[in-house]
Amino acid sequence: MNNYINTFKRVVGSTLALGIIAASGGTWAQQKEVTIAYQAINGPFISVIDSGDIEKATGYKINWRKFDSGAKVATGLASGDVQVAVIGSSPLAAAVSRGVDVQLFWVLDDINEAEALLVRNGAGINKPTDLKGKKIGVPFASTTHFHTMYFLELSGIKPSEVKLLNLQPNQISAAWERGDIDAAYVWDPALSKLKQSGKVMITSGELSKKGKATFDGVAVDRKWGEANTDFMTKFVKITAAADAAYRANPAAWTIDSKQVKANVKLTGAEAKDVAPSVALYGYPSIQEQVSPAWLGGGANGGVAKAIKATAEFLKSEGKIDAVAADYGKYVTPKYAEAAMQLK
Repeated sequence: MNNYINTFKRVVGSTLALGIIAASGGTWAQQKEVTIAYQAINGPFISVIDSGDIEKATGYKINWRKFDSGAKVATGLASGDVQVAVIGSSPLAAAVSRGVDVQLFWVLDDINEAEALLVRNGAGINKPTDLKGKKIGVPFASTTHFHTMYFLELSGIKPSEVKLLNLQPNQISAAWERGDIDAAYVWDPALSKLKQSGKVMITSGELSKKGKATFDGVAVDRKWGEANTDFMTKFVKITAAADAAYRANPAAWTIDSKQVKANVKLTGAEAKDVAPSVALYGYPSIQEQVSPAWLGGGANGGVAKAIKATAEFLKSEGKIDAVAADYGKYVTPKYAEAAMQLK
């Protein structure tokens, strides 16, 4: 009888142990799932999404979610619905200034010439002061909004002297077609469409050289990133490799290439516009990214200083209540540094 009881106890104990392991395994399996936000920004990263290379390298299930603005991405990060996200420097500055605990760990692109202020043909705008009284479409709290206000400041135009309309890129395209707006500050694929019946007044690259840079980056919920360092490291390595391949051979992006097809599929751009739009951006190497010019340098690093300048603008616009003393804590080069050591 005792032998039977002991045997029974061992069986039950083993069963319970296996149940606990299975339950834990289920939890761990759930943790190997992540929601990543991306935007309709043509570039090498889009081809990474389409290839499934990150999933293959990490074993994670990735829920890719397309957003039409950085402001909506910031909301996703704040709610916890999104763990990793492509986000512009302006909505990122707004998010972290409001206490959203994320870290920017990769510079997706230096916006350079990829965002521009365009004026519609026939709108009678030939010089900056001609913008007075005109309707300008721009996604509020975006990098283009930041540069719109900076351009108005440099041109001696008061914000009250123009009519700024908060429109998302797809809404800008429609409003432009209808003739409802006279100008717009936007990015591709809308940018390419607007160029067909308008002209560029100034680009973000030109404005960045005047002292206020903008960029698109990839941010992660701090706690999630720290709990999934292997995923983060491989994510960066694969993304950096795609950027390097583009820098080494941009001519490979022919209209029928898999890279261009991926961008058409995921951003909605026309095939003929993809390569020209990608060429407008700059793609810093991983070595450049870990340097103080970008992610390195703490509060004095290039990215941290750019975020602070953007936050100061947002506060002046009444979009945020306060500017943090140090934005270096919202930037980290550690995942890129780890990726450089990964074989």
